[in-house]
Amino acid sequence: MNDFLAARSQMALSLGFHIIFSCIGMVMPFFMAVAHYYWLRTHDITYKNVTRAWSKGVAIFFATGAVSGTVLSFELGLLWPKFMEHAGPIFGMPFSLEGTAFFIEAIALGFFLYGWDRFNPWFHWFTGVVVGVSGLASGILVVAANAWMNSPAGFDYVNGQYLNIDPIAAMFNDAWLSQALHMTLAAFAATGFAVAGVHALMLRRGRNVAFHTRAFRIAAAFGAVAALLQPLSGDFSAKDVARRQPAKLAAMEAHFHTEKHAALVLGGLPNEDKQRVDYAIKIPGMLSFLAHGNFEQEVTGLDRIAPQNRPPVVVPHIAFQIMVGLGTLMMGIAVVYFWALWRKKQWLHSRWLLGLFVAATPAGFIAVEAGWAVTEVGRQPWIINGVMRTADAVTPMPGIAYSFYLFTAVYLSLSLVVVFLLYRQIRMVPELYDVPAGAAEAAHA
Repeated sequence: MNDFLAARSQMALSLGFHIIFSCIGMVMPFFMAVAHYYWLRTHDITYKNVTRAWSKGVAIFFATGAVSGTVLSFELGLLWPKFMEHAGPIFGMPFSLEGTAFFIEAIALGFFLYGWDRFNPWFHWFTGVVVGVSGLASGILVVAANAWMNSPAGFDYVNGQYLNIDPIAAMFNDAWLSQALHMTLAAFAATGFAVAGVHALMLRRGRNVAFHTRAFRIAAAFGAVAALLQPLSGDFSAKDVARRQPAKLAAMEAHFHTEKHAALVLGGLPNEDKQRVDYAIKIPGMLSFLAHGNFEQEVTGLDRIAPQNRPPVVVPHIAFQIMVGLGTLMMGIAVVYFWALWRKKQWLHSRWLLGLFVAATPAGFIAVEAGWAVTEVGRQPWIINGVMRTADAVTPMPGIAYSFYLFTAVYLSLSLVVVFLLYRQIRMVPELYDVPAGAAEAAHA
């Protein structure tokens, strides 16, 4: 493994872990706030117990997200110094604002965790809402910085110099809205299905039925709504990518040849040497429609992209197929779930419906990881699209491979700790959370 590959692998590893922690950290507070709201309105102690249980999960993911996010900040400077030298002054604003949102989130989370029976009940609930809003803002601001890498704006690039810098224009670049919307819905869908899947598993085993039923329905509602909205944001994003990054779209779709009435490719294995896709199903004209809203519109293929500027095809195409496939699966489960709520309420207690959610537990996060692979690999060979190549931004420091091995061990260890803590939280539900009112107060005293 050479240093360039090691640097890219280390960033991919760090982002791959951090994105899971951050998605859960920015979405779970909203689940917690809804359960808390139901407790305040109904005084059903089960909702209070669910709120307390979820708040401990929020704390765990806040801590791990903070650690992994801090590591990423250092890695940007250590592994990609040329990138930070030139790009830092341009898109530093969203990172600075993200830091502010992070501190607000930390303060609000402290108020919420230690404010039980100390604050006015509705003010206490409000602090939980602030945790969610600030966490969501933090995630959107980070995505705005990544969007700038895909759609650089807010500066003039003249003779290798970055002039006339406008941080506001850089932050609100052409890609930020589509990426922020798509990522936010992905976070809600992934977290909703993951949390609902865990509670569905407990319901299938007949454990703490009232507790897990209330928790399942809150998480499933969030996840299902997001899964149904996600195709709309996906269409918005695809049209935006077709306009700004035709090379990325061509790689995603394994579209080698520029043509009108371009076919949408489903599945298949791209053969870059022979410029074709084997074992694929093709739907004539559909790619033209999805990219441009017209079945006859020409879609740029990789043959129009200079060879030295072409992204890899196999990884973006397969990752894109995984993302769309799992998104379609979750959308189908969402339709079934809402149909059950509307017409077939007896299904809500059926083992087969709960089994669907259990099976879909990891689907959202696999789709999120695949989506980020599409975004990052599809932008190559650029770290700043059309301006700076990734190979020109990497550090000249030797021995990056050893750093990659070290960070791999650290992240794997961190993941095992998180899994153990969450497993312990679930196992302790009967003792700490799903207990009567008097016992609950004693357990949390």
